[in-house]
Amino acid sequence: MSISCRLAGTDWLARKLLGVKLYGHFLPNKAFRTMSVETPSLLITDDDPGFRETLRVAFEPRGFRTLLADDGEEALRIVQGEEVHLVLLDMHMPKLTGLETLRRLKEFRAMLPCILLSAQLDDRIVEQARLAHAYSVLSKTVTLRQITSVVLQALQRTYAWHGYTSPGMN
Repeated sequence: MSISCRLAGTDWLARKLLGVKLYGHFLPNKAFRTMSVETPSLLITDDDPGFRETLRVAFEPRGFRTLLADDGEEALRIVQGEEVHLVLLDMHMPKLTGLETLRRLKEFRAMLPCILLSAQLDDRIVEQARLAHAYSVLSKTVTLRQITSVVLQALQRTYAWHGYTSPGMN
């Protein structure tokens, strides 16, 4: 589903089509939230191949389809050509930063939940990510339990997905 409509102040039609903002998270309207997602696709975007592989190895056994990108430009190409339900973005990458990639993704996939990760997290990055409609911002010292919890929460809130969980994920 691709709607190229920006959510502006009191634009009723945009709010009706795209959803509402609630508690700092952008929630799509009910029809979009109830889409059937049996196997969510996660796009892991990071210039560090070891970190990408670590996340792939963590999510695939839990029932996720993973796609990998080593920079923001590749991430944009993948999202345009593949079904992607959530994007994990490193902040500091060559070509496009995670924030630049996030902003561009939201231009053509406004509802796509994006989680920004940074090893050098500060208030400025958090605020810019909030303004760009990131679902969440996490420090790269994140634990597997933390990142899987945020991913599950984003999928549940965006798609009403209640798929695979294990004791280590909650």
